[in-house]
Amino acid sequence: MSRPLRAGRASFEPRGLLLRGVPSLLLALTVLSTGCGSDAPPGAEGARAPESDAAPGGTTAGGGAVGSRTTAEPMLPPGADQGEWTIPARDYGSTRYSPLDQITTENVRELRLAWSFSTGVLRGHEAAPIVADGTMYVVTPWPNHLYALDPVTGDQKWKYDPKTARAAQGVACCDVVNRGAAYTDGRVFFNTLDNHTVAVDAKSGKEIWKVKLGEINRGETMTMAPLVVDDKVYVGNSGGEMGVRGWITALDAASGEIAWRAYHTGPDADVLIGPRFKPFYPSHQGKNLGVTTWPPDQWKLGGGTVWGWISYDPETNVIYYGTSNPGVWNPAMRPGDNKWSTSIFARDADTGEALWAYQTAPHDEFDYDGVNEVLLLELEIDGQIRKVAVRPGRTGFLYVIDRATGEVLSAEPYGYLNWAKGIDLKTGVPILNEEKRTGNRAATNICPAAPGMKDWQPSAFSPRTGFIYLPHNNLCMDYEGGEAGYIAGTPYVGARVKMYAGPGGHRGVYSAWDPAAQREVWAIKERFPVWSGTVVTAGDVAFYGTMDRWFKAVHARTGAPLWQYRVGSGIIGQPVTYLGSDGRQYVAILSGVGGWAGATALGLMPEIDPFIALGFGNAMTDLPQYTAQGGMVYVFALEQAGRQPGEGAGQQSGDTAGQGAGDTASGAGAR
Repeated sequence: MSRPLRAGRASFEPRGLLLRGVPSLLLALTVLSTGCGSDAPPGAEGARAPESDAAPGGTTAGGGAVGSRTTAEPMLPPGADQGEWTIPARDYGSTRYSPLDQITTENVRELRLAWSFSTGVLRGHEAAPIVADGTMYVVTPWPNHLYALDPVTGDQKWKYDPKTARAAQGVACCDVVNRGAAYTDGRVFFNTLDNHTVAVDAKSGKEIWKVKLGEINRGETMTMAPLVVDDKVYVGNSGGEMGVRGWITALDAASGEIAWRAYHTGPDADVLIGPRFKPFYPSHQGKNLGVTTWPPDQWKLGGGTVWGWISYDPETNVIYYGTSNPGVWNPAMRPGDNKWSTSIFARDADTGEALWAYQTAPHDEFDYDGVNEVLLLELEIDGQIRKVAVRPGRTGFLYVIDRATGEVLSAEPYGYLNWAKGIDLKTGVPILNEEKRTGNRAATNICPAAPGMKDWQPSAFSPRTGFIYLPHNNLCMDYEGGEAGYIAGTPYVGARVKMYAGPGGHRGVYSAWDPAAQREVWAIKERFPVWSGTVVTAGDVAFYGTMDRWFKAVHARTGAPLWQYRVGSGIIGQPVTYLGSDGRQYVAILSGVGGWAGATALGLMPEIDPFIALGFGNAMTDLPQYTAQGGMVYVFALEQAGRQPGEGAGQQSGDTAGQGAGDTASGAGAR
């Protein structure tokens, strides 16, 4: 990798591949209330993924017909080689697609373990390893050690200890996770649980700068991976369950000084809303909505944190990202739309000025954070190529949004849901199912549950197939609100939740979705929520991991199982693939169960309290039967580059991939 040059925005030219498609908590937290409904959901009533092209009416009323072509833009960070993986999403468009094709559908069964490495930490490992300039960088959960490893041999080069405060563990909502680092220009950037962003010299492991951005005494933590663009590092805070006020901050990459900060609740001046802010929908237009859509002063405790993913369009110099749930969970305590929680923002990357916003869950009643990734793609709509932002939402809808205006062009469910009947595209507002509304009442069998159809675990997009690959959940919940009082640095929830498996009894799904045709192509049922990320390659191979310890490869076009390997602990990390100095393609994944979904494997006991881990524990009582804690990096490669299939036995190859409740179904809408 050569020394990166600053990207010249004026000369940026998207060079996409044109494709043909189908036409148009606190883990131990127990929060208040009384008993809920039955543990098992009734029959599958409500919206689900469509089996044919969407017709006028329903969730696409008022939208144009989505056409037959999909384009992905190779928005690699400056200086990044095709064989490297320098940021968790690999590219600015968050596609997590690799052009490497040495590993194919024909030879993937020959993958072997090349090396492994223990991080020495036994908590949830959600990070993506990154690979740049001949080194792999891995960030652990608390205490947030940063390791530099040889990506071919696994030899340790150095270790950096940021000395993260032990007290930060006590205010982490959903395990002490970290989602990874970012590399640029000889420096590695990452966040620590105690609200510091750090820059480290990539060669020596020496600290360049370290800046404190929040206060654990207020309940703030930082778990997201930074995004680095030119001379700025973009980061955000966590703590929506603690009554914090959410923000996104741009730091100067050279010094760590704050360039700008935008809050997501409060007056327009704090949200960096000014004359350039032009939201598409009337309900998003008006002065100081970050104040007027809340009860008096509630916006000061209003959540709207940024703990997920940020995408960047170099052509327009715009960042795209989403905000989390409003505080407090109980919606009866905060009447109004509660802007700008659960919202997608487009901002000027240099100044932070808001350009548009779209709120996916106004007056959120279900903890449907809006922090999931935003994929920057192009779709043909009504005969025209539209540059779009695609969001697989926690709400269960897959939003296709014009990324210049914020107009929702389509929003179809990509799994079973019943909290809403659709999205009204004329207003952008969900059409609520009144029977499932929460507040100071008991509501049962709400689907999806609070972690959503898909939580933070990022999807991937292949320009070869035109499909989005979705690791997601099949969970429903009972929910009852109650009063909550605010004490800084303590849980501020006001709801009691109990989750369980959704229709069919499985709790996870890995599926392929055609965003042009707005339909599911194939789906694989999994025993547990698919809490890992995913990657797809030019070899038409998609990789993902499961909480019952399998690392899997499937055919990107059909979903057919091709290979799997049993690791030491459940997988909730993000796979990556890279080209080694020896010319071989490698695939890497972190194992180490934990996170919100893995609370029961960390020693919590839902059999004593079904509401533990904000209700997730009740859905995962059997997880300890399949995995224990761990913390490892696993790296795989073909035994010999270019080796033909059949020259030796495959290790845990496709003929055994049915183990671990991995059920494949082909065809639109099949489950």
